[in-house]
Amino acid sequence: MNDLILSKLAESSRLVRRAFDARAREIGVTRPQWQVLSALRRHPGLNQGGLADLLDVEPITVCRMVDRLQEAGLVERRPDPADRRSWRLHLQPKADALVAQLRPLADALQADALDGVSQDELDSLSALLDRVNANLARRATTVEVAHG
Repeated sequence: MNDLILSKLAESSRLVRRAFDARAREIGVTRPQWQVLSALRRHPGLNQGGLADLLDVEPITVCRMVDRLQEAGLVERRPDPADRRSWRLHLQPKADALVAQLRPLADALQADALDGVSQDELDSLSALLDRVNANLARRATTVEVAHG
């Protein structure tokens, strides 16, 4: 077995992050901001704790990111009707325009990254990564239960 595969995955992830940062910076957006906007587009009304879990960051980090996005008119905090201590996060219309600008950047980055990769190779890679992710998620859940 190739013991470097996880290192290669980590390196690919680092290179994608770096390339996206450079492209997004051209329109004045950071990758963390894009991650928040993208997550809220997929999960409107998510609370800050759920967003922190989804992004795998500390709640205080999400709070600061949302503060900046709210100041920029991109995100709105609305009271959670089920929990007065919690806020539900929603994109503002201004965010839709920004996300519309970012989507082509992400698509172009993916096209660059996959240059020369056939559809069959891409399908195999996607299936393999799904399996790797499922394995890691299952094992992480098992470890959390054992230590919880």
